[in-house]
Amino acid sequence: MRAIAMLALAAALGACSEAAEERPDEVRAVRVVKVGATESVKRVQYAGEVRARYETRLAFRVGGKIVERLVDVGAVVRAGQAVARLDAADLALAAASARAQAASAQAERELAAAELKRYRELREKSFISQAELDRRANAFATAEARLTAARAQLRQAANQARYATLLADTEGIITAVEAEAGQVVSPGQTVARLARPGEREIAFAVPEAQRDFLEKAIVFKVSLTARPGRSWTGRLRELSPAADPVTRTYAARVAIEDAGEEIELGMSARVEVAHEAAARAIEVPIAALHSRGEGAQVFVLEPNGTVRAQPVKTGGISGERVVIESGLKPGDVVVAAGAQLLRPGQRVRVLDEK
Repeated sequence: MRAIAMLALAAALGACSEAAEERPDEVRAVRVVKVGATESVKRVQYAGEVRARYETRLAFRVGGKIVERLVDVGAVVRAGQAVARLDAADLALAAASARAQAASAQAERELAAAELKRYRELREKSFISQAELDRRANAFATAEARLTAARAQLRQAANQARYATLLADTEGIITAVEAEAGQVVSPGQTVARLARPGEREIAFAVPEAQRDFLEKAIVFKVSLTARPGRSWTGRLRELSPAADPVTRTYAARVAIEDAGEEIELGMSARVEVAHEAAARAIEVPIAALHSRGEGAQVFVLEPNGTVRAQPVKTGGISGERVVIESGLKPGDVVVAAGAQLLRPGQRVRVLDEK
């Protein structure tokens, strides 16, 4: 009886194995996408601000206490116009001291010149030695050198007294004030910023991941929040080689071509950047890629309902899609979801096509 039972079990297992072998391949449901030539990099917009091409930081050449600020933000100034003044009392005293020293040196020089003249006459009559005449000539040269130094110090002191009034180097608009009356400033410390008239630019910050894209971009479109419906063509004029240590972004400036009076300093702006060179690249969803030790591949749907593995060369990521440099052509139907569960030649059922 035991032998009969074993034979019956073996027969049943054999029948199951034959049924498994005769079962057709499983048809898996997949989602597909039809690829075509699209923009490989989406258009990117950056928020910025209208700035002047040339912006000067006005500062005193000498330190002191500000007693008067003569301009406000937005003021239009001309070349040579006073912007702020320092307390010049100490500078005036220094100039007076230098003036007195110059007068003293002038008197010493005149005395040395008169003595030298007399000793020359005495030497001609052999009343004194040549050594004594040489000492008087040396004293005159020393007095003359002291007079030259005193006059130079007087000019320097006079200049510093004039530096107590901060003047605008050129005409322009005050865009910022960074010091107030009563504040003590050091030489070179910014008091105000002066924007020169002329070319306008858009200043904005670029994330580290998009710096290379911005360098290669050739299309820049500028629009202003205060001027809806209008746009201007721009060009990348400056891109900082180093990132800001705090924000880790790169400072960039786009010059506006044919900028008119309607573009005012400080306006909010948007810069739209596009990469025209990559306008005919092919993209597929990231989920369509798979690798089984042979590099990146995708499954391409054949007309008979099966799939074949197609090796591809990728060229970077754009959002949630991968740029395909080679391996696919426009019109190919690629499995977009479920590729990891497929094998070459397997029959599939398409759920939808995007």
